[in-house]
Amino acid sequence: MLRPRIIPCLLVKDGGLVKTQKFSEPKYVGDPINAVKIFNEKEADELIVIDIDATRYAKDPDLKLLQNLANESRMPMCYGGGVKTVSQAKAVVSIGIEKVALSSIVVENPNIISNIADEIGSQSVVAVLDIKKKKLSSKYEIWTHNGTKNSKLDPVDFSLELQSLGAGEIVINSIDHDGMMDGLDFPILEKIYNQLSIPMTIVGGVGSLKDIEEAVQKFKYIGVGVGSFFVFKGKYRAVMINYPTIEERDHIVANTLL
Repeated sequence: MLRPRIIPCLLVKDGGLVKTQKFSEPKYVGDPINAVKIFNEKEADELIVIDIDATRYAKDPDLKLLQNLANESRMPMCYGGGVKTVSQAKAVVSIGIEKVALSSIVVENPNIISNIADEIGSQSVVAVLDIKKKKLSSKYEIWTHNGTKNSKLDPVDFSLELQSLGAGEIVINSIDHDGMMDGLDFPILEKIYNQLSIPMTIVGGVGSLKDIEEAVQKFKYIGVGVGSFFVFKGKYRAVMINYPTIEERDHIVANTLL
């Protein structure tokens, strides 16, 4: 049976685990291998790992790091960062990572979705769209290269295009809410969600279990990606990896049936 997914999102830079705010000022928060071990113990639903510098600096995926992460992980894992070709996507899944996330490359070449899906299956192809609201406007645009380049594409229309090309999942990542723990940007998320027939995951803004619960109540079988809230604790943002207990998750899931 389908159920909502609560997904820790780990950002990697130079082999270390970092956290950002609005895609800037990455702060080192520890070893990603240790974080995976903790999320294993807490029985996380799934894991997203993104190398935030790979595309921006034209680096290939760090397959050695990914192999270490895959060997340690006991949960499904999605990796994004630097994947630009079919052969790179096949290399990532060949080491035990279930999903490949594509971001900047789908803006440059949307047909890469179909090419990779033909080789590894649509269920393993995830399109990640980093979105930002235009100043003095109600419109949103897709940004690439770690939030440094504006494609000026509309995220609703482009999500539909990527779905038609064979994407198995769409991840919507809010640049404005990244690391702020100030709540999710529901109006634009609802517009995109209502147009899709494939799974969708939303990232950016979760600051409490209530935020997760609100997302599940609105969207039912959604993926809720969480970064800072699962890494920091308290007003001083002390580093402490955390994840909802089984009882807390059961309470959230039960609300999808109401």
